[in-house]
Amino acid sequence: MQNFDFYNPTRILFGEGRIADLDKQVPANARVLILFGGESARKTGTLAEVRAALGSRTVFEFAGIEPNPSYETLMRAVSQVKENQVDFLLAVGGGSVIDGTKFVAAAALFEGDPREILFTFGRTLRQAMPFGSVLTLPATGSEMNDGSVITIKAQGAKLPFMNPLLYPVFSVLDPTKTYTLPQRQLANGVVDAFVHVMEQYLTYATDAHVQDRFSEGLLLTLIEYGPDAINNKDYTARANLMWVATLALNGLIGAGVLHDWATHAIGHELTAKYDIDHARTLAVVLPAMLQVRREAKRSKLLQYAERVWNIREGSEDERIDTAIARTRAFFESLDVPTRLSAYGVDADGISAIVDQLKVHGMVALGEHGDVTPEISRQVLEASL
Repeated sequence: MQNFDFYNPTRILFGEGRIADLDKQVPANARVLILFGGESARKTGTLAEVRAALGSRTVFEFAGIEPNPSYETLMRAVSQVKENQVDFLLAVGGGSVIDGTKFVAAAALFEGDPREILFTFGRTLRQAMPFGSVLTLPATGSEMNDGSVITIKAQGAKLPFMNPLLYPVFSVLDPTKTYTLPQRQLANGVVDAFVHVMEQYLTYATDAHVQDRFSEGLLLTLIEYGPDAINNKDYTARANLMWVATLALNGLIGAGVLHDWATHAIGHELTAKYDIDHARTLAVVLPAMLQVRREAKRSKLLQYAERVWNIREGSEDERIDTAIARTRAFFESLDVPTRLSAYGVDADGISAIVDQLKVHGMVALGEHGDVTPEISRQVLEASL
């Protein structure tokens, strides 16, 4: 296990009815901008509940943040912040809304072209507005981390950035807010959380036993409760899914270990070009990534096979094959296709994705930095 620092200032308010606690979390004299996606937040009553909890504060609204939040849309929110002298942001929605709010928090105070925040992966950020979140869709973990991914539509680029200034001050996690979600979004949440864990866990052995067991526990919880969370309005299942999704990317399981993130890098390009749901790109890429890179990941794949899927018989290669097959089958069991062909992408589209990886500097991916554009091409070909 490597040396590491761990810092996470986000306060979590977990459980049914916790939106009422907003009154204690948002400064009493704040001018608040609520940011959300479509009209579901209004139709389900969540927006009214949030506004009621904010009481007599001056409150503005910004609607229309997309599932893959765009720079173009978010800059309109930045203008609203400045015009109305807003000093506190509140995201109400899933990871895309929270990601978008992080960009608004950064861009509203940024001196210069806000696109620089994205092109420098957040390194040039020196200040940001305070913000909180009310999570309605468990998936990305954005409610308890300092990362975000934004799409610049004009350039067909989906770019990640992060900075310690972008941790939410607080996040409200009420599992009952997931009851109105369609199965597709819940399935995406299970897959997203699963792959977040895998990107930090399935690299190579580093004697980080606590992180390994923690990661394996999260994966087993998703396998056990994920299908129930998708198919039933069961509080226990939804609560466990929501908490796993948060823990999968709040920094704890990744502390002191190297990360991969090659699956995400390729997935972002697929979303940017073909507008495939983020989680569904991950379900396509991960099994192929494990297959193509099985030698570099051999020891961890064997550990994953035994501890997560209870595969103990057969040769090493047979156990690895079975573990990858069960991973793919798990995603498919959630009605999440794992082949590019299911999304209308054929071999002719692969070169364009590889070219975009090059344009965005994604030429040395993975825990060893050895996932070259050619390896990415092999992964995409194995995903067809």
